[in-house]
Amino acid sequence: MLAVGLASMAAGCSPSGATGSHALPASSGGAPTTTPPATPSSGEAVPPQPPPAAGAPRVLTAAPTATNRIALTVDDGYRDEVVAGYVNFAVRTGIHLTFCPNGLYSHAWAPHDSQLKPLIERGQVQIVNHTFNHPDLRTLTDQQIRAELERNDEWVQKVFGISTRPYYRPPYGLHNEHVDGIAVDLGYRNTVLWNGSLGDWKQVTPEVLLAHARRYLQPGAIILGHANHPTVLGLFDQITDMIKQRNLDPVTLNEMFAGD
Repeated sequence: MLAVGLASMAAGCSPSGATGSHALPASSGGAPTTTPPATPSSGEAVPPQPPPAAGAPRVLTAAPTATNRIALTVDDGYRDEVVAGYVNFAVRTGIHLTFCPNGLYSHAWAPHDSQLKPLIERGQVQIVNHTFNHPDLRTLTDQQIRAELERNDEWVQKVFGISTRPYYRPPYGLHNEHVDGIAVDLGYRNTVLWNGSLGDWKQVTPEVLLAHARRYLQPGAIILGHANHPTVLGLFDQITDMIKQRNLDPVTLNEMFAGD
């Protein structure tokens, strides 16, 4: 049911010529770019890279077994106040979240490093690689794909002190075996997709967002949200109540797939 619902929801929600499940906003203020990333010019030291995770490559769309756990994942983050709202939501409630930020929007994320680092250290918050510039990776050269993932991981390490390995989420959910193979070579054996969405890849009304939440907040779901539009800021308590009423357990991807 989730897969069927998601397929219908995805129609018309992709970049030109693509078939992905969330699109760029029409506004030019802060919209992602597909310009190939330059080599980082900063002279700051980057923490040592962890070794690639053991195990076969896999594409994750839902929990591996029957469970009441759900993974709330939050992409992008080009609106400062929405990122701040999600961070405050995590601090205030203790809810477990997985953030998938783009380094292009460091202006929105970096100010919250002191709040997020303790949450990351105790496993309440996880950071996943979502590329630096949010391009369709299928359109890039091998070198550009590697640069997108490596540059974003270097940014996460500098800001939050941890690596995003072994999880990456391809922008728009668009990937193929070739892209995943390059990601695996860089230590990303887990391609993270989703089977439910808050529908907020574009500006929506509170009623629409809550309708998506009611439909997709189901046991075992990986839920896709975005830190881009302010609608969600007034709905955190209602979403939390919905989770409690359904006896769902929000966890990070690390927690959902621990031991697999």
